[in-house]
Amino acid sequence: MDAAIFRTPQTIIYGRDSFGKLGEQAKLKGTKALIISDKVMDGLGYTKQCNEMLIAANLDSELYLGVDSEPTDQYVQEALEMFQKSQCDLVISIGGGSCIDTAKAVAVLAANGGYIGDFIGGKKLAEQEPVPHIVIPTTAGTGSEATDVTVITNTSNDVKMMIKQPAFMPSVAIVDPVLTISSPKHVTAATGIDALSHAVEAYLSRKSHPMTDMIGLSAMELIVQNIEAAYEDGENLTAREAMSLGSLQAGMAFSNASVCLVHGMSRPIGALFHVPHGYSNAMLLPAVLEFSKDACIDRLADLGRIFSPEKTNLSNEAAAELAVKAVKRLCLNMNIPNLKGWGIEESAFNQAVSKMTEDALASGSPANNPRVPNREELETLYHTCFHYQFAEKEEVQ
Repeated sequence: MDAAIFRTPQTIIYGRDSFGKLGEQAKLKGTKALIISDKVMDGLGYTKQCNEMLIAANLDSELYLGVDSEPTDQYVQEALEMFQKSQCDLVISIGGGSCIDTAKAVAVLAANGGYIGDFIGGKKLAEQEPVPHIVIPTTAGTGSEATDVTVITNTSNDVKMMIKQPAFMPSVAIVDPVLTISSPKHVTAATGIDALSHAVEAYLSRKSHPMTDMIGLSAMELIVQNIEAAYEDGENLTAREAMSLGSLQAGMAFSNASVCLVHGMSRPIGALFHVPHGYSNAMLLPAVLEFSKDACIDRLADLGRIFSPEKTNLSNEAAAELAVKAVKRLCLNMNIPNLKGWGIEESAFNQAVSKMTEDALASGSPANNPRVPNREELETLYHTCFHYQFAEKEEVQ
């Protein structure tokens, strides 16, 4: 095989109560931090805990709480201006993927200048080291704490800009499953299936390699075995811990192997119809696996055997079919709606299909898929996903 690259944060601290390590890590990286978060995290007291740990470590901080749902270039600009005005030298993000992605952009722009869209497609490279960035995820889903990717919506044209460069990799990831207990059931469902889609796409990607395969398989196993337990009982810390580790591993896997068709299709839906990223991925995953199955039977079979390890005599074809049915069942059990069920108006969706198809193909992610769709196939798949029906429970034996 050709030479492969595997990148991770400089430091990863994970496990119960690892949040308490923030002060000592921050002290190694700077003197004044901009904490980037949202009002939900502030209401839960997490930003206050951050500030208290920084004070105990003799560090100053400022707080930006403007992130609301999907990250935009507007949030990035607001947070960057606060960072510069307050003369900060460290970024800390605490929250879901939107807070983390916003902070990644700020860390790079603070050192390199420019507009975040300048960096899309490698048109501009971050030549200066980014400002140190400590990430504290509060959901087990995006895996953004371990990726060199940020996704920011361009508010001038409603395009989600997927930007990937080594500079966007956080310096430190602190992954504490205790923080995910605050996630309500619907967030646990959407982010959990989002994490599963990361692991699956990394494993199926045309850019996968042995390191990403190993971590992707581990992530799939952790998520499949624990996602429903975490959903049914949010206080189940053992399940939460496994989901946090699975999400972290899935992030490392897809950051180094790239995502595929699910994410390519998902970003335009989020940009145009403001569907949160985790939900749109979850809505699309079963239909995309069905579309891709014949081109990746052997690898999809591995997922089927993770869902049903007791079925030891399955052919690869049967195991791959089982994988698709099991993912459908998972979406059904965790009350994931289809696009129509989310409330998207059908005529508006139909009018947007052409633009979504164009934006999805332009992102490059569909080209990593085992089966690469042409424009007509992708438009058809969008229409299929709008009305997609998840399998009935009894279909999975």
